[in-house]
Amino acid sequence: MSEPTVRLVRAGAVAEIILARPERGNALNAALMDELARAFAEVDAASEIRAVLLRGDGPSFCTGLDLTAAPKDFAPILQGRGAAGRQELLTLIRRLQAQVGAPATCAKPVVAAIHGWCLGGGLDLAAAADLRLCSADARFSLREAKVAMVADLGSLQRLPRIIGDAATRELALTAKDIDPQRALALGLVSQVLPDREALLEAARAEAEAIAAHSPLVTQGVKRVLNAQDGMSVQRALEQVALWNAAFLQSDDLTEAFTAFTQRREPVYRGR
Repeated sequence: MSEPTVRLVRAGAVAEIILARPERGNALNAALMDELARAFAEVDAASEIRAVLLRGDGPSFCTGLDLTAAPKDFAPILQGRGAAGRQELLTLIRRLQAQVGAPATCAKPVVAAIHGWCLGGGLDLAAAADLRLCSADARFSLREAKVAMVADLGSLQRLPRIIGDAATRELALTAKDIDPQRALALGLVSQVLPDREALLEAARAEAEAIAAHSPLVTQGVKRVLNAQDGMSVQRALEQVALWNAAFLQSDDLTEAFTAFTQRREPVYRGR
């Protein structure tokens, strides 16, 4: 049996999904992406899980697509020819998009803790998270242009919403590296921590803060924000009005009001 390339650790209402190919900088091969998708599907189905922390083992968060595995794992990229080959490649790209985009489609909010290199597909993965924190040694790069590819796993679609169109074009066209200070200035990350230990502490605190709230609310916030992409303000307001008309009158709302009047912390049950 081969060693798992993704580990899932549960700690109360928070699940940690850990990329576990440290010897390869957590580069994305077929096994890792399959296991990543399964891990997110598992936490999505677990009602007791309310927030997810995504991180990497070893010296880096994720160094992108494992080019050494490409001939075996991603053969259509290099070998596909003719209509059948191109259809096979299209199917592969769509599958990889779904796997790397799993943090975005997961109903539970996802906090990414980024240290070391975050390159190419690693940046695609980080961009799919809801919150991103990094350590002072982090370096970010949209590297696909350096290997004659147009980034196709989510960065070109998600980064403009996070850092704006101009900065996305800069990163995608130059394939340059940026440091944590630039990432913070662009809004790519919300916090820069001095080292990996402080990063994990801060990221876990963010995940626990999310998990302390009603899951009806935190999952509703994520769904509303994701759904209103491309909508006018008026359409987006109508969308959130419909959401709250369906979910606002919950047991959790009653608990929030009761806890406030009783001067205690609320206990939310997602009902």
